[in-house]
Amino acid sequence: MPKTESFYSSAEDATSQEFLAKGYVIREVADRAALDAIRDAFVAFAAKHLGIDVPKDPVRFLNRLHDIVPVEKLNDLRLGAYRALNAESWFRPTYFELGRPYINDLVGNELAMQNRINLSIQMPSDRTALLDIHADVFSGETPYQVVQWVPLVDVAETKSMFFLEKPKSDDISARFKDFSDHGMTGLFEAVRDDLTWIKIDYGQVLIFSPNCLHGNVLNDTEETRWSLNCRFTGLFTPYVSAEKSLGSFYLPITPRPVTRVGMAFRLPGGFEE
Repeated sequence: MPKTESFYSSAEDATSQEFLAKGYVIREVADRAALDAIRDAFVAFAAKHLGIDVPKDPVRFLNRLHDIVPVEKLNDLRLGAYRALNAESWFRPTYFELGRPYINDLVGNELAMQNRINLSIQMPSDRTALLDIHADVFSGETPYQVVQWVPLVDVAETKSMFFLEKPKSDDISARFKDFSDHGMTGLFEAVRDDLTWIKIDYGQVLIFSPNCLHGNVLNDTEETRWSLNCRFTGLFTPYVSAEKSLGSFYLPITPRPVTRVGMAFRLPGGFEE
């Protein structure tokens, strides 16, 4: 057997180094059929909700949703789809399969997953779906996590999201008080030229550290964005708030047999000296 001096495979090391350098990686989904099934389920729900036949061209339907749904009725559709799909027992495991190998490389193989998968729909010029620049740790999230972000359509520029890569984001976070007088709008303007506008084609997955600053702006394209996001963390990670803790916000998904055995073990009595 050849000798090795690394505990990581070359693929794991490449993914890890890219993530540590930028704060995110973009990869082809690990299971394209699973992604297609998720997209088709959302299209079928939307068609039923709207009382129309399931469209033959799901790409055009999703991209042009704003042609048939007024923005004031969008949230009813979004919440209905969110609730319906999250009620399906197959949804979370299937979503996990999209990025499983990359999450395993970056986080580990004993995981906890957010208890619901979020759905975002952002129509052109819709101000109700804006998400100011932020980092999730600012609102009580554990810093030991990643977000898996999957678009159901091709996204780029303002149809997508922006991300401040790790070195710059770390620098800004370290001197966050310098921006306190100007609020998040002032912070956005200060880093605007350093932002990366994420380009992802349908069939790809973005996995990023939400410790880095990110958000979105007004969609000034002519197409609607559909995207899913969900958080993953290590099963035994430190959780920093009761609200965002294991058993409520996060649920275990891949405990290993030795962990199950260890957690069930109770030292027998009668052996004390």
